[in-house]
Amino acid sequence: MVPDVIRLAEIRETPLSVDEVFAAVGDAAAGGTALFVGTVRDHDHGHHVTALEYSAHPSAADELRRVAEKVAADYPVRALAAVHRVGSLEIGDLAVVVAVSCPHRGEAFEACRKLIDTLKHEVPIWKHQHFADGTSEWVGAC
Repeated sequence: MVPDVIRLAEIRETPLSVDEVFAAVGDAAAGGTALFVGTVRDHDHGHHVTALEYSAHPSAADELRRVAEKVAADYPVRALAAVHRVGSLEIGDLAVVVAVSCPHRGEAFEACRKLIDTLKHEVPIWKHQHFADGTSEWVGAC
């Protein structure tokens, strides 16, 4: 476990900041920083999305930290940050921002991809999408 490199790992109801996450992973020994920003899009599987809400299980913050610690242990991470939003979001809002800095760019890309993919797969956060036709669906709630 390498918790000292985890600079930020939070679930928030407030708008997210790319600048905050990028600043959190700044490290003089890092030659590469990779950043991923997930935004609310206006469509999904052929349906026009009008709005959505993210909900999180009470364990989500702990699971996010666990995922971050695993990535930090598996890659030469100098610094890592991950923030996911919950609550009502509009089209274009930032839903998740993650960043990783490593000694080299390839490692940073790999670690960042592992971080976002594992976060989306393992952290209990669910999306309730509302469509223009009046229907809705839960994503990730199975």
